[in-house]
Amino acid sequence: MATDPHMVFLGFGKYARSDKIFALEPIRGEDRGEGRRTQVWVDGLGNPIIASRTERTILGDMGQERAAQSYLLDEALELAERLAKAAEAGRVDLGDLGRRARHLLEAATAAGAERPADPAESQPRLL
Repeated sequence: MATDPHMVFLGFGKYARSDKIFALEPIRGEDRGEGRRTQVWVDGLGNPIIASRTERTILGDMGQERAAQSYLLDEALELAERLAKAAEAGRVDLGDLGRRARHLLEAATAAGAERPADPAESQPRLL
């Protein structure tokens, strides 16, 4: 169910009005990372805005809860992506990785794994 138009946070001080966003495109491959996760196409702009948040997170903020229900999957994928990059660079801290993985598992098994109102404030970064 859509909500009334409101501002949606895209990351790094970027916002767009929810009713003006018409497409979200995940950034893949080598172009993804370091604040580059999603291209956000906004009505009236010729080029997409580069968002540091995932498309599912943005969809949730837009009021599209059904499309954004799998925030835990996003977190798990982000953990896997960060682990792969850290392993390639030879900087894997297994103790820290274990703590973060345990936290993710606890969140997944918590009563229904409800999506918090603002995941950025209530969930620590995984890596």
